[in-house]
Amino acid sequence: MRIWVDADACPGVVKDIIMTAANRRSVEAIFVANKYLNLPVSSCLSFIQVDTKPDAADFYIKENAKNLDLVVTQDILLAQMLVQEGIVAIDPRGRKYSEDNIGQVVATRNLMQSLRDGGEISGGPKQFGDKEKRAFAATFDQELTKLLRRQNSNA
Repeated sequence: MRIWVDADACPGVVKDIIMTAANRRSVEAIFVANKYLNLPVSSCLSFIQVDTKPDAADFYIKENAKNLDLVVTQDILLAQMLVQEGIVAIDPRGRKYSEDNIGQVVATRNLMQSLRDGGEISGGPKQFGDKEKRAFAATFDQELTKLLRRQNSNA
């Protein structure tokens, strides 16, 4: 069981929550990004630097994540691919992507992209604050706990 982090645009506070949990629960957390990421020295933490091509981190995660892994990403199209493979994916704001919601999430993403491209709206997501941090921490802990239980029951 591993935690994969699409680290290019992941908020620092989310990375901190993941690192703390990985060390506390002795779970490997792999941070994937196209620019260097300095991590604390720990046998549970590793970093993989991919090239700067668009979506290189996403493709790396998709090719390497397995069943019972947990992926943290805000890339909706990556999440869609993972959900289709039965891999648990959550975003840094605490939303779990699932078979039940991924279609609507992708449709909303596509609509918002179209509106931004057409100049009808501008800007990105709202600021990341304490509410989002708490939501992520709760969802992350819940999903990590479920996956660890499944792993232990399969052992």
